[in-house]
Amino acid sequence: MKILSVVGARPQFVKLAPIAHAAAARGVEHVIVHTGQHYDPMLSDVFFTDLGIPAPDVHLGAGSGSHGQQTGAILSAMDAVLEEARPDWVLVYGDTNSTLAGTLSAVKMHLPVAHLEAGLRSFNRAMPEEHNRVLTDHAADVLLAPTEVARQHLAAEGLADRTVVVGDVMTDVLHTVRDSLTGAPASVLATAGVEAGEYYVATIHRAESTDDPERLAEIARSLKALDKPVVLLAHPRLVARSESFGIDWSGGSVRLHAPLPYPELLAATMSSAGVVTDSGGLQKEAFLLRVPCTTVRTETEWVETVDLGWNVLATTAEEILAGVQRPAPTPTDATPYGDGHAAERVVEELLRRTHG
Repeated sequence: MKILSVVGARPQFVKLAPIAHAAAARGVEHVIVHTGQHYDPMLSDVFFTDLGIPAPDVHLGAGSGSHGQQTGAILSAMDAVLEEARPDWVLVYGDTNSTLAGTLSAVKMHLPVAHLEAGLRSFNRAMPEEHNRVLTDHAADVLLAPTEVARQHLAAEGLADRTVVVGDVMTDVLHTVRDSLTGAPASVLATAGVEAGEYYVATIHRAESTDDPERLAEIARSLKALDKPVVLLAHPRLVARSESFGIDWSGGSVRLHAPLPYPELLAATMSSAGVVTDSGGLQKEAFLLRVPCTTVRTETEWVETVDLGWNVLATTAEEILAGVQRPAPTPTDATPYGDGHAAERVVEELLRRTHG
């Protein structure tokens, strides 16, 4: 069996890692296509090294641009790649433009598509990611759902017969990386000059956070006013928008810091007092590490983190301040995202469907 994985952004590289390891363990041929959607080395190439992923077989170099430009660039390059590889399965990950473009190219060439992390819904149609994931789910042949809630969403859309719950592959890699962090202090303690348990980790990168100057200014005001230092891992989009809008992050609690390699991000999160983010992945990572999270959005796909009290949604400066500085959540042993063996189930499911 041959699987072709289409990836292009940080969360997808994290999800790719356990799939690559599981495919290798079962002797499955695995072709990795890097679309180049994230082209900053800290958000892209370094993840392959840090997570032990084989180098991509193909790099499309799509780069940045509008949603249409980026999706179109990837789509136009994918046809030739798929024509040459002719995989048994095209495996797409999550909800990015790379996901949608890879899916469209494959289905029009009559190649089976499996969607990893299928069934997530924010029910916010203003989010480009929501359209990407819904369109991909309805086009794909197999829907690999991470949770029971995701399965229910797919069933409500008439897709139950294509769905299998495998668990969350990000849980797989998080468990592995967490266990490899052998008690050495997080690098951010030295590089940001903070003390363990006495700082927050923040990431802000989504278009709805960064592209509206008033919205971004309000987020900046709230983070600068927090009661502990805030190590803000500055995504290139955030840096560019802040400069163009004249937003100054100095003069308060915020300490701008370069993005961290994934193992260091987990180490920084584990030793922090809390997380502030608009990232879907980091919300879940914080929960799995049992670190309180405040999500700067009106909704989340990972509703379990909110239901269990480890995540709160906040949009205004007042809500962000209250969320970050809230009392500690109630401890929980709940495991809504699986047992850390999702990638093995993905590979076995695709093998079963290929060979019967």
